[in-house]
Amino acid sequence: MRRLGGIHDRSRIQHPAFRRLTELPTSRRARRRTGKRPEQDTIVNSDQTRQRADRTLVYLARHGQTPLNESDVLRGLADPPLDDTGCDQARRLGAMLGRRNPCAVIASPLRRAVQTAQPVAEQAGLEAATDQRLVDRDYGQCTGASRESVIERFGSVDAAPGVEPRSAVRDRAIAGLTDIVRHNRGGTVVVVSHDAVNREVLVAFDPSLGDPDTVPQENGCFNTLEMTGGQWVVLRVNELPADGLRLLRGEARRPVSCQSRSHRYRG
Repeated sequence: MRRLGGIHDRSRIQHPAFRRLTELPTSRRARRRTGKRPEQDTIVNSDQTRQRADRTLVYLARHGQTPLNESDVLRGLADPPLDDTGCDQARRLGAMLGRRNPCAVIASPLRRAVQTAQPVAEQAGLEAATDQRLVDRDYGQCTGASRESVIERFGSVDAAPGVEPRSAVRDRAIAGLTDIVRHNRGGTVVVVSHDAVNREVLVAFDPSLGDPDTVPQENGCFNTLEMTGGQWVVLRVNELPADGLRLLRGEARRPVSCQSRSHRYRG
């Protein structure tokens, strides 16, 4: 056996079986190695590509703080601006979500939601749009009243006259989100809405979250949703932009993490 630099040179040694294998057509050689036809790999890769193209990521955020948030009144269609804390929360949200390459930033038309969406859109080089279906729950004549006083008078907020039913809030918000995903399929979208809206949506997509009123939604938080093949999955709930840095320091309160359970919403 000839040696080249101390390494055996096997270039001239071929077992008969090896010669027979190299003489096979390329497709048959590939099948012997993998046990599959080459076209099967093509089908698998094609399916994976379609799945990626069909996967849409939605960051569903709650607007930043306003003066009314501190007083615990029913805000609904009232339209206060963000306060200083809310503006800071919006900047933090923009710094985090704006860098995740969203292809669209869409908000409730109320000022507090638009002001929260604006830094995200600016960071991403986009213009924020609005969708009326993302607007806060309409509390009718109870708008501006304290939650406690409404419950004392009517037994619950839901029982107060003129208050928009939860089912109506849920259905319009889900219709809006579904349309947004349809127009941005395969991309990443940031949506800014309100706690009453977000809670109904989250529980509709993942009933294991329980009573919507118990789902945490802090001002300036965001929830991570995924739509694939017509099914919604809730991945994370009530995450704050500061959590990423705090987790590295071991200081953060951890956001709610949901198991990857899909739920097909049926209207």
